[in-house]
Amino acid sequence: MQQIVPVILSGGSGTRLWPVSRKSFPKQFWPLISDKTMLVETALRAAAPGFAPPIIVTNQDHRFVVAEQLREAGIRAPRILLEPVGRNSAPAIAAAAILAAETDPGAVLWIMAADAAMTDLDALNEAVQRGAAAAAQNHFVTFGMTPTAPETGYGYIEQGPALPGLPGVFRLNRFIEKPDAGKAAELLKAGGNLWNSGMFMFTAQFMLAELDRYAPELLAAVQNAMAARRADLDFIRLGAPEFEAAPDISIDYAIAEKTDKAVVVPASIGWSDVGSWSALAEIGKKDAAGNTALGDVIMVDTKNSYARSDGTITALLGVDNLVVVATKDAILVAHKNHTQDVKKIVEKLKSQKRPEADSHNRMYRPWGYYESLIQGDRFQVKRIVVLPGEKLSLQKHFHRAEHWIVVAGVALVTRDAEIKLVHENESIYLPLGAIHRMENPGKIPLTLIEVQSGAYLGEDDIVRFEDTYGRS
Repeated sequence: MQQIVPVILSGGSGTRLWPVSRKSFPKQFWPLISDKTMLVETALRAAAPGFAPPIIVTNQDHRFVVAEQLREAGIRAPRILLEPVGRNSAPAIAAAAILAAETDPGAVLWIMAADAAMTDLDALNEAVQRGAAAAAQNHFVTFGMTPTAPETGYGYIEQGPALPGLPGVFRLNRFIEKPDAGKAAELLKAGGNLWNSGMFMFTAQFMLAELDRYAPELLAAVQNAMAARRADLDFIRLGAPEFEAAPDISIDYAIAEKTDKAVVVPASIGWSDVGSWSALAEIGKKDAAGNTALGDVIMVDTKNSYARSDGTITALLGVDNLVVVATKDAILVAHKNHTQDVKKIVEKLKSQKRPEADSHNRMYRPWGYYESLIQGDRFQVKRIVVLPGEKLSLQKHFHRAEHWIVVAGVALVTRDAEIKLVHENESIYLPLGAIHRMENPGKIPLTLIEVQSGAYLGEDDIVRFEDTYGRS
């Protein structure tokens, strides 16, 4: 059997896992079920003989995070497609299919989200091999998960009769929208109904033919975007105006519910879309009282609860069925039965124009990251970490001066016409309007404290003259 091309969709924001998952750094980039991030867990499932290097579809803001996490995990030769705007799964899959078809039109694509959990990898591999056999015979393959509860957070698939000559593959009778609790219980009792996992398999040429048949406008827009693509370092940047013209539609509505070639592979692989804190609690390691604790957490007289802390000591006393999540700038307390509604909190924060809705206190950049330590009237203190060999843009500010104090490593600083090495326990002052740059020429991360002072301290007070990473 020919190689399978993994296609990983990494464009979601995961608002139901706020405050950990936010637009600036969503759930696929966090280690939520192991010591590996969700993206890396996904990529490693297909990093074995028989699988081609993956195609990753992500947005341009996360490109360096994706590349660095895959590099650290040893994922070889990934092709990273950058969407200029989010247009749902159908345009993303169309772009991946066009890219794959350029070298092998018959390539079998395995479409999967970057943020799902799968614990039984042997069962997953068996299901994928069954799916690949069906895809090679020009079927649109879906994967239906054997339900373990009347779940209302998933759509369902009604399984039809078996396909002759394809063991473990069945006709797909119909898709069922996410049900209410009563309908979910009926579906579970009736049998033959599976959770829709959102994983698919098909050949590149089959998908392009189905798009031409059912979504020609979408296909034309993505073909134009691919024709206008350009290389940007190790990334493939899609043409922006062309891709923006594509309809915003999922592959389910664009193709899956219309094609007459749909089949389903039932599977029990320990799957979860990790779409809520209660879902994470279900798959987490529990103590004798049914609790899951991650980070600096203390529980006393507490049952059936999930608690996670990213630094602040978090204590639960005399409670039951709670979810408590503490980050450096936000704390969530919710009953397990209401964790699907966390996005309502995010919507309320957005309506109040609170930055915590979308942004973390720690902000990642191609060169490293920074985090705010304290902010007051006309001043702000940040911790900045620059990775070895990386550099910030050559820039200036109109409204603030900066003072840099190196606490670990060494900084190569440009200040107007001066270039100077600043060592540990040394500092340098950058007056308002100075053209400046910081670089880490060393072998260890450069850590410094930045003190900003001025009338306006927003991140948009920046003029870039030169940037290694192509930012304007």
